[in-house]
Amino acid sequence: MTTTLTLAHPENTIHEATAAAIIRVIEAHDIEPEVTIGPKDILGQMLSDGEIDLYISAWLPGADDALITNGVTQLGNLFQPGTRCYLPDSNSGFASLNDLTEKEIPFSRTIIVQDSLRQQAEKIITAYNLNEVGFTLQSMPDDQALSALADALDNNTASLMILTDPCFLLHQASLSSLDEPKNVLPQNKAAHMLLRPGLAEEMDIDLRDELDELMLSTKIISAMDYAMRTEGLSADEAAEAWQRGKLIPR
Repeated sequence: MTTTLTLAHPENTIHEATAAAIIRVIEAHDIEPEVTIGPKDILGQMLSDGEIDLYISAWLPGADDALITNGVTQLGNLFQPGTRCYLPDSNSGFASLNDLTEKEIPFSRTIIVQDSLRQQAEKIITAYNLNEVGFTLQSMPDDQALSALADALDNNTASLMILTDPCFLLHQASLSSLDEPKNVLPQNKAAHMLLRPGLAEEMDIDLRDELDELMLSTKIISAMDYAMRTEGLSADEAAEAWQRGKLIPR
């Protein structure tokens, strides 16, 4: 019987939080987890080669499709991530991106965006003609952009935000997503665990079934991300707080 499992995830607090929740399930079955962190492409090759057991987490379909190589299997349906446009609830008069060109705008037209989302933000600007009403992009490295957006929310100066859910900002503040009728942003993804070739047959069936049935949510992961980023909790501490009911998703 397997007594250890090697888990891997990219160096990102969202994936780290997801992995921490899964680790608690694995440990409850008296299995010792070993964690490997690295770039997605390297971890994907290690998974395919059988050097790691479990990859957390692949968002499919989409950019992670390349991780599904021969023999690699997916497990579970942890949560449904997606990229959307948001405004603080104080701007509740705006329900759709179309409204931004049809109504007077009482907030900044500068959109602070993460470098990883810049191309998607540019597509939004073009598709909804937001440049015609003065919207511009201010692209920054991801963590720098998220910090700037957190400060803007604290100071009630937040403008249009393009965020991938889950994200700690969605736990920090009351935000409303805008309808995006032209479907520019990718949706309909699910976060899965990926098993190395052969592991599905080797794994204890009770553990496999429990992992397959594990349901998190973007709100849970956002809350864990918030606790890690702003309250100084480790991923394990955030997972324990969630498991004990001390971490309340919003």
